[in-house]
Amino acid sequence: MDHLAIMNPKRKLIPKILTGKKTIESRRYMMKVAPWDRIKAWDTVYFKDAGKEVTASATVAKVIQYDNYTNEQLHEILNTYADGIAFYDPLDQVYQWAKSKKYCILVFLKHPKKITPFVIDKSWYGNACAWISLPNIDKIRL
Repeated sequence: MDHLAIMNPKRKLIPKILTGKKTIESRRYMMKVAPWDRIKAWDTVYFKDAGKEVTASATVAKVIQYDNYTNEQLHEILNTYADGIAFYDPLDQVYQWAKSKKYCILVFLKHPKKITPFVIDKSWYGNACAWISLPNIDKIRL
């Protein structure tokens, strides 16, 4: 399965993925939305900054999902995986934001690579969609 992760361009996360500084993509949600229960080891994640072309990909090494985590578990998650996640904001700010969420998914990345940029059509998935899971990225490639 392929996945498209749409990143905040202000955070400059794709270069961190490509250099190996960011080895974990983390997502926190109020509901179980993609990629929850849709992503597994050996899947491919494609990365694009919002409003830009797809420019990078990586293979999924493993996935950890946390369901209805407690504040103590959140502290443990953040402290354990902060280096791999390469947070943009200070950890205390991340905690304040994440404590209102119920679900956390950690996608461990391997073999990141820069790819020939391409454009996608995600109109079927909604403007605010930040993650798309699909059988093949070519389904939305223009």
